[in-house]
Amino acid sequence: LLAYHDRADGGLFATLCEMAFAGRCGLDIRLDVTSAEALPFLFNEELGAVIQVRHSDTDDVWHILEGAGLGHHTHLLGCLREDGLLQFQAGGKRVLEGTRTEFQQAWSETSHHMQALRDNPECADEEFARIEADDPGLSASLNFDIDDDIAAPYIETARPRMAILREQGVNGQVEMAAAFHKAGFECVDVHMSDILAGRAGLESFKGLVACGGFSYGDVLGAGEGWAKSVLFHARARDQFQAFFERADTFALGICNGCQMLSNLKELIPGAGHWPHFVRNRSEQFEARFVMTEVVESPSLLLAGMAGSRMPIAVAHGEGRAEFRDHDHLERARGQVAVRYIENDGSVASRYPANPNGSPEGITGLTSTDGRVTIMMPHPERVVRAVQNSWHPAGWEEDGPWMRLFRNARVWVD
Repeated sequence: LLAYHDRADGGLFATLCEMAFAGRCGLDIRLDVTSAEALPFLFNEELGAVIQVRHSDTDDVWHILEGAGLGHHTHLLGCLREDGLLQFQAGGKRVLEGTRTEFQQAWSETSHHMQALRDNPECADEEFARIEADDPGLSASLNFDIDDDIAAPYIETARPRMAILREQGVNGQVEMAAAFHKAGFECVDVHMSDILAGRAGLESFKGLVACGGFSYGDVLGAGEGWAKSVLFHARARDQFQAFFERADTFALGICNGCQMLSNLKELIPGAGHWPHFVRNRSEQFEARFVMTEVVESPSLLLAGMAGSRMPIAVAHGEGRAEFRDHDHLERARGQVAVRYIENDGSVASRYPANPNGSPEGITGLTSTDGRVTIMMPHPERVVRAVQNSWHPAGWEEDGPWMRLFRNARVWVD
């Protein structure tokens, strides 16, 4: 099976259109009913499904369905078109025709108007305009070997201690620990309450990661509140400052953790030019799978990855990098580590390729010495190939973002 879609909501016509929208292709549909029967055939919502298979597999699939007692209910509908035209014939007569763009704009029009009222109307317009724009789709271009486990020589020698830091409501700690464990670390669950109460310290850890999720119920400024629990608590402030000042440590902040570490920049050497992270330009929580490019930077976690372009998961409501002015942005350029890009490789400025509206697509930065990296996207959610909703056929076990975690293990040694 190449594709599957049930027809229970909207009938066969809506089902075929939605499949064409997702594939950005045309369809040549030839129904085995008369033109008078076409209307109920296209729009009834009885149980059924449409599947797409290769032409060479058609006979085999047909025999399987017949063997399951579904032969009488199986219909050969048609094939794809490269010209973007959706054409429906019944009884040898053309009964309906339109371009993929025309049908998708009609299908999306109501949602577009609702989105323009509810969210930032400019973002709604930018997303609607993409329906007719050329789009090459997701891709991957890597400057490293995805199957090269550079941390393998170190895994059996020692497992450095890694603090998996979380706060109330954070939910990304398990997959984060899984990624660092796979790279060769001994991962320890460290809750902020343990640090504040003095039950845990950071002295014995080589690495620290502030995880993503919905800290404090994802209220506005939650990451900033998390940071203030450190800045305004003497013991915690001393713990974090001492950790960041040690030359043998590294840190990573993801999503809520990115926002949190950005607000601790006064404690992090070389982080003075980091931006503030504020509400998305769309004014909505954004959960998407988008393209990014790793930028040349001092980040130890992204060593050897510069120039690579690959998709990643995002899920945040406050990911827009806010700089005080143009001079502030200029001073931070050398610390930019990751940015959003369009599917054609250009820097993403429009929604939703740039899901939060950050200037120049900026979504990840590093300290001047490269030991502390912050980013809004979630590399820990796509470290395995199967976790990527799309990936090239050559990806087998590892996703490319696994290299970030292995870089950490190599650096510690």
